[in-house]
Amino acid sequence: MDLLLSSLQILARWDVMLALLIGSVGGVMVGSLPGVGAAVAIAILLPATFSLEPIVGITALLGIYGSSMFGGAIPAILINTPGTPVNALTTYDGYPMTKRGEGRRALSLAYSSSFFGGVFSILCLILLAPMLASIAPMFGAREIFLAALLGIVLVVLTHRGQILPAAMLAGFGIFLSTVGLEGSALTQRYTFGLTFLTSGIDLIVVVIGLFALSQGFLLLIQSDRAYELPAVGGRFFQGLAELFHFKRIATVGSSFGVVCGMIPGVGEFMSQFLSYSYAQRTSKTPEKFGKGNPEGIVASEAANNSVPAAAMIPLLALGIPGEELTAMMLAVFYVHNVIPGPQLFQGQMDFVLALYIALLLLNVMVIIFLMFSTDLLMQVMRIPSRFLGMMVLTFSLIGVYSLRNSLTDCAVAAAFGVFGFILKRMDLPTSPIILGIVLGALMEDKLRTAMARVKTPWDFIDRPIAFILFSLIVLVIGLHFWTEIRVRRAAENESGRAPPIPEQTGGS
Repeated sequence: MDLLLSSLQILARWDVMLALLIGSVGGVMVGSLPGVGAAVAIAILLPATFSLEPIVGITALLGIYGSSMFGGAIPAILINTPGTPVNALTTYDGYPMTKRGEGRRALSLAYSSSFFGGVFSILCLILLAPMLASIAPMFGAREIFLAALLGIVLVVLTHRGQILPAAMLAGFGIFLSTVGLEGSALTQRYTFGLTFLTSGIDLIVVVIGLFALSQGFLLLIQSDRAYELPAVGGRFFQGLAELFHFKRIATVGSSFGVVCGMIPGVGEFMSQFLSYSYAQRTSKTPEKFGKGNPEGIVASEAANNSVPAAAMIPLLALGIPGEELTAMMLAVFYVHNVIPGPQLFQGQMDFVLALYIALLLLNVMVIIFLMFSTDLLMQVMRIPSRFLGMMVLTFSLIGVYSLRNSLTDCAVAAAFGVFGFILKRMDLPTSPIILGIVLGALMEDKLRTAMARVKTPWDFIDRPIAFILFSLIVLVIGLHFWTEIRVRRAAENESGRAPPIPEQTGGS
């Protein structure tokens, strides 16, 4: 009870509540803009939060992170274009419902399912918090190093079909983390005599370049599209009542979201796929999936919105982000000098609980806002993409310049923006670079500390948690190669199989 009261005291301030409200409403609006997304908004707003207290700045950006998927369902249902990538599955059944005049019902179900998934996952995590706090003291330098290494391995391996590029980009990020003055002997590494590299490559400059500027370039080269928006006036309360008819699908879908969110590198896409597949298999009308079945909307929206809160577990407990948005949030925590890891759960459990309560309040604010403002959000979708691109570029460069009043930072950000643009055009991931930067410095620091007490390789993993983490790394890599070998053998057998002999027709 004392912990809960302490957490509520952290949040019970007008500036924290205002930041949460602005972040929540802003996240919904950003999510409803196809092509922008939460990562771009967080990258642009990150410099503006520097002058704020950590809880205020983090709450505002957490609001954007947690609410963007609510807004992403609107264009997915109305114009068959997902506002964020994780709303893609919602288009399967949402848009057909709109075409047959049930747009309001589809939106109402999407809002209600997202709200249910968000609240369900937060309650699960609040119940799990004491267990996490109890095992936090068992993490030392070796365990944190191995946990960070496990995170990089998982994130690389989840980029199936792009594992080599993802590994190279993660390695590039680790290399970037070594540029500048070395921590113990203060020797310069990879500075090439350039003064601006002495202090290292600023994480925020890289984040804004890779996420915001690159997306601004992409928006600029897109042609403006005139969307024909259907009329869906009225209130949206009916979905809350109708959700009770689909409570089994919503509960199972949210459970998939919680489990997938807690595993680094899995995230929203896998949880949606599992939830949608389960709903289709157990439905009395599976043939209607993809043709406007409300069960499909409930399954996908409940699953994807239960992931953000669950993804905060590995992020806060171990400092391991699972995908692009959580990598962004990890950068946010570091910038505000809140170091995720076991010490956070051990020493600042009230702060962690305050973040969960903030996520709970966020869901309430967003559902109320959406019930009355969908007409306004539909007009937001009319903003031309090239205008959005110019706005993103302008605000991004202003944000970079405001960091240190440095044109050099703007040039570095522009260079990373072009690099990110090329990666996106080649359909390659950008998040491994950020993971490499934030985890590379952490791994180097913990490895130095751990090696002072290690004499043999076995000493590194002779403690229970360290041994479990090392075993998981070996197991994950082994499973990956085993799966690859099986897939390759199946493909070879398929290609080597003789074509079927056509049946003879006619009598003989």
